[in-house]
Amino acid sequence: MDSSLTSRRLRQLIRWLTAAAAGFTVITAIPARADLIDERNEMVAKFINEMHADPLVADCAAHGAFVASTSNVIDRVVFPPESFDNAHASIKPWNDSFDEGKQRVKVDNIVTVPGQGIAKDKDHAPYALSFRCGYVGPQMLAFSWNDPVPAAKPRSEHSTRKGKSKHGSKQGAKRSTRKSTAQ
Repeated sequence: MDSSLTSRRLRQLIRWLTAAAAGFTVITAIPARADLIDERNEMVAKFINEMHADPLVADCAAHGAFVASTSNVIDRVVFPPESFDNAHASIKPWNDSFDEGKQRVKVDNIVTVPGQGIAKDKDHAPYALSFRCGYVGPQMLAFSWNDPVPAAKPRSEHSTRKGKSKHGSKQGAKRSTRKSTAQ
């Protein structure tokens, strides 16, 4: 009886420690997220106020800079002043799907803005980057860019072998069964 009470107290202590550790993780993650949002907002304000960018172009550029900074080959993204002029950046009315892939969401405007990816490898020339964002009003719903290191091809969800349906059964076998019962 004494050992069951001890093991119950030990389990309670472990649960308490686990909950405390989880709470600590959440508490420390919130300021980090807030810092990223603050940095992004500062970048958007800088592009608008100092480089005279349209707010949608500034938003797309800031998002692109953040995404590109997660690349294995890009240290940071810079936007020369001409990146935000009408000859380089654009906002096009769209009213269609952003793309034909996973981001088939309908958007009202497509924003494109060029930038330069400064390579982590100091001997490599900067990468010419192009960021494309899809918006409905002021809200970005889709994003793409010309990542110099494309992601690995995702595995197909369904079998693509001839004669197989998406559930893996042979279509030919179903047809032949139907024909044989019809005769």
